[in-house]
Amino acid sequence: MSSREQILARIRAATETAPEPASVERDYAETHTPAGRAVDLLAEHLTDYRAHVHRCGSDAQLAPLIADLLTGTRLVAPPGLTAHWIPAGLDVLCDDPPLTPATLDSADAVLTTCAVAIAETGTLVLDGGAGQGRRVLTLIPDHHICVVRTAGDVVLSLPQALGRLDPARPLTWISGPSATSDIELDRVEGVHGPRRLDVVLLG
Repeated sequence: MSSREQILARIRAATETAPEPASVERDYAETHTPAGRAVDLLAEHLTDYRAHVHRCGSDAQLAPLIADLLTGTRLVAPPGLTAHWIPAGLDVLCDDPPLTPATLDSADAVLTTCAVAIAETGTLVLDGGAGQGRRVLTLIPDHHICVVRTAGDVVLSLPQALGRLDPARPLTWISGPSATSDIELDRVEGVHGPRRLDVVLLG
């Protein structure tokens, strides 16, 4: 018997008679923020993180707004993205079949939605679902435009967000554009992801 098999056998023997884990009461308050403050608080915190926040009242106004935000014509569109959000006249790069890193690097921007947005932390969470795509799509292009449906995608707190997310999915948590700093605290943006983050609050 190898050392690995011995260790695993001991673990099995020790856990065979272990009692069932006790249930944990979770009767704490999930948030201390009034529900009506969610969207405004999200906008405030995203702005604090140097994201650019835009309000959009309806789907019909979205494509012209996105066109104004773009600085080029090559746009990455994940599978399942709402088609009429994409402005006309663009070179749309669809990730089906999967785009190569070199092609993604040549794109001017990527347009996605999100699974949930957390107001108290100013965080966008992507889970790879429809309109979000693979994680690499939002890491390589230098500009990320994320559309947040304020009617259903905004929650107040982290506990509320975790209750809506599937931990088995590939979760990407975004709070502002990619940024890092050296030992002298000189901030550098765009090292580990997009240099610019535009968030459109829809609805």
